[in-house]
Amino acid sequence: MKKIQSSIVLGIDLGTTRMGFGILQSNDPPRVIQQGIVPVSGSAPFSVQLDEIYRYVQSLLDTHNPNIIAFEDVFFVKNKKTALDIASVRGVILLVAAHSKVEIVRYTPLQVKQAVTGWGRADKKQVQSMVQTILKLPEAPKPDDVSDALAVALCCLHSHQSLIESQ
Repeated sequence: MKKIQSSIVLGIDLGTTRMGFGILQSNDPPRVIQQGIVPVSGSAPFSVQLDEIYRYVQSLLDTHNPNIIAFEDVFFVKNKKTALDIASVRGVILLVAAHSKVEIVRYTPLQVKQAVTGWGRADKKQVQSMVQTILKLPEAPKPDDVSDALAVALCCLHSHQSLIESQ
């Protein structure tokens, strides 16, 4: 693996109408730069929603210049339409990363939970609580999509810890 020059990670919790993100800088503890939900017009045609996602994520990259985008690979979705929509959003994220020359890393849900809580079968409440504790936040990040995105970013920092230069 190559040495990472920057210590900023954009974690994403993939979604169509509600996609969480969290941007962390590696410190001790890691510092939250920005967190939130990517604004998407729920009533707009899906192609417009994908464009909104592209533009917003591109603006995050332009503003914060992360060197890595991390997201959780989705392995099981009950609804086929939802699976296809999430795959489309994933493609948009891959495209914006390619255009910006930002590295993409993917983790399984088990890896994210293991990195954040120490247990791969942790529930959402446990993940949310540990994200709050690790990041020394006054309250747990909400909604779950934001907490999940921060957990993915923490997993990335943990996984790449030996490669990230402290600032």
